[in-house]
Amino acid sequence: MSAYLPSGFPEPAEIGAIKVKQYPQYRAVTYTHAGDLRQATGVAFNPLFQHISNNQIAMTTPVEARYTAIPGQIDAFAQAEVSFLYPSPDIAPSSVNSAVSVTDTPPMTVVSIGVQGAYTWESYEKNLQKLKDWLQEHPEYAIVGPPRRFFYNSPMTAEAIKISEVQIPIALSNKYSQ
Repeated sequence: MSAYLPSGFPEPAEIGAIKVKQYPQYRAVTYTHAGDLRQATGVAFNPLFQHISNNQIAMTTPVEARYTAIPGQIDAFAQAEVSFLYPSPDIAPSSVNSAVSVTDTPPMTVVSIGVQGAYTWESYEKNLQKLKDWLQEHPEYAIVGPPRRFFYNSPMTAEAIKISEVQIPIALSNKYSQ
């Protein structure tokens, strides 16, 4: 990894391993991208980097991308929220440009799979399907939010050794939580 994890974040998942993971509350700067989801992280980079630079906030890893469209839908109506995570949830920026917003995410549980290789849309869809298949085998969990990706390496990292995670927010289903 090229930067530090935010306070309290677990280490990246093992490559190919599906695990249930807990995340603490965190704060991030977020850019919303409408359009081709394959371009979201590239389009978001400059406004997000400008925000952390202007506010003297350290770069962390991972970069987060949340997808609010139906998987497989890559068109003008798709939307992604791309975020640079703050090192700590108690950091308050001195200024926020209108192109971005500061967001707070409550603690969450996710099912996650570790991925190695290029950050392609096809890799995302393939690994998202693996998580959906896992959830079919684990009815004690219910999906409680849109899927997301965590990107752990800089653009300068060789494609073959990049690591990421695909995650789905989950909770115990009502049938199992009583």
